[in-house]
Order: sequence, then structure tokens, then C-alpha cells
Amino acid sequence: MKISVLGCGRWGSCIAWYLDKIGHDVISSGLADAPEFIQLRDERHNDYLSFPDSIRMTSDLSVAVEHAEVIVISISSQHLREYMTDIAKNNLDGKIIVLCMKGVEVATGKRLSQVVGDFVDESKTPVAVWVGPGHPQDYVKGIPNCMVIDSSNREVKEKLVKAFNSDLIRFYLGTDLIGSEIGAAAKNVIGIAAGMLDGLHYTSLKGALMARGTREIARLIAALGGNEFSAYGLCHLGDYEATLFSPWSHNRKFGEEFVQGKRFEKLAEGVMTSKALYRLGQQHHVDLPIVESVYKVLFEGADIEDSIRKLFVRAVKQEFERQVSEDGN
Repeated sequence: MKISVLGCGRWGSCIAWYLDKIGHDVISSGLADAPEFIQLRDERHNDYLSFPDSIRMTSDLSVAVEHAEVIVISISSQHLREYMTDIAKNNLDGKIIVLCMKGVEVATGKRLSQVVGDFVDESKTPVAVWVGPGHPQDYVKGIPNCMVIDSSNREVKEKLVKAFNSDLIRFYLGTDLIGSEIGAAAKNVIGIAAGMLDGLHYTSLKGALMARGTREIARLIAALGGNEFSAYGLCHLGDYEATLFSPWSHNRKFGEEFVQGKRFEKLAEGVMTSKALYRLGQQHHVDLPIVESVYKVLFEGADIEDSIRKLFVRAVKQEFERQVSEDGN
């Protein structure tokens, strides 16, 4: 299969490396003046992996798009709309777009597949998402993991799972695009909260954070029309280990360094996602205490330790809300 991976950052380079490794014809594309693209082009390696000669590289977006049967996009989620403006100048009919980033557009509250849907006719250019746990540092060592591909087009996601599956990554068919996207995006916000706990030496609270974070995101998924049980799958709860505990997680590291007064220089998608999810919670009247706490600490200057105390002294309630049917059962 001919695949172009747009984006040469940590995850984009890993995807290109992986898809080449399992036998696909891969082009890696990035901005001509981006340091990560220049390093890969000139040195054929970055801090995580090395590119074999079989991976071609280009900064010409039209060349990358024309090559591809499948266009994989791995960039900052808040830049997707701007990037799609350029991508959509090319003929995309018959191609599949796969989004390998996790976020919600702050300006509109749209999921990333919806952002792409503003530019393409999905009957001609289907859109899928690739989500779930994993770090390049593990994959290049041959440590396997499980991930999810989801799409509103069942034929497309079945095709992608079959084409992308290997001993290194076992793919599952997603069954809830809303839940897959919201769960994946929210996981990064919970990751920032986990990093804040680490930075304050409250690491033992991360178990409670994991459990309660999953419940609140399940409520949001349901309010948006998705299946709340998606929050308990690979896209959200299944990705917690990689995000809440790994030293390689950008979001966890951002939270840890934030409370220590340090400046984190790399991309932490959960920062802007906290703003987007906070707004969605307000619009849909969903109680999101962890999301709200992270948002108010990052954007309104709320005191971190006071915010944590408020989270854990909330009113006593049942752990799980009992669902009662109309007949009282």
C-alpha cells in the first residue's frame, strides 16, 4: 500500500518507520524549514529512531498527497484546520485520511475527524482515526502494544486494520468514533493532572485519578452521543499507563514541570485540549471536575494544591450512578 505520513515529529516519524517496517511504500513529509524534517532528511535519524533508505522524504505536500492511497496525518491538533486548507488544494478523491493525533479543536469544539470533514466529501475521501497506547521508545525496541482504528466507514476501518496489523501492534476495530476521539483527547488532560500529582509528590493519588477521570470522560462521551463504555477501552483507560506513568509522556512531564515552575519545551496536546473539553462540558452541562481543575490551573491561575484538595473533598456520593429504567428497575 502507498502511504504518505504528514508530520515528522516523534509520533509521525514512528508511524512512518512502522509502516515501512511492515512492508508498505512510505513517504515521510514535513515542512522544509522544520528542524525535525531537516534532521531526518539529512541524518536519517532523530532522538527516537533511524529511517531506512526505503523511506522517501519530501517537503512538497503535493508530491506526498499524489503518492498516497492512505494519507496519515500526525501534527499538532490545533493546526489541523490550517493544514487541511493546504491539503485540500489537491485531489483527494479515492484516498483515505487517517488521523494519528489526539485533541479537540478549541475554536469550535469539533473532534478532529469533524475538522477534516469540513474539507472533504467523506463518501469520496473517508476519514479514520488511529488511537491508543504506545511510545516510539518502546516500539523501536520491539515491545508490542495494542491500538484502535475507528471510522464511521466500517469497510475502511476493516481495510486499515488488516493492512496495519502486525506482531508489534495489534489493532482493534473501533465501534464508536465519538468515544474513540474524545477518550483519546481527554487522556492527555488526565496525563497533565497525573504529572501535577507527581510534581507535588502525591503520586499515590494517581489510582483515584485514573478511576474518576475515566468516569467523568464517560459522562462527556455519552452527552456527545457516543458510547460511554468507550472510555474504558484502549482509547482512554487503556492509554493511561503510557501517559500517566511513563517518563516519556509529554503531557505527564508537562504537568510535573509546571508545578515545579519549569518550562516544558515540547508539545503537550493536553494543554489546549483542557480548554476545549472544559467548554464542551459547560455547553453540554456535564460535570468534569478534573478537566475543570486542570483548565483553571493552566488558564486562570488557580492554586494547584487548593485545586487538588477540592477534587478529593467533594461531596460524598456513590461510586457509580445507578441507571434506573422508567419502570423503576
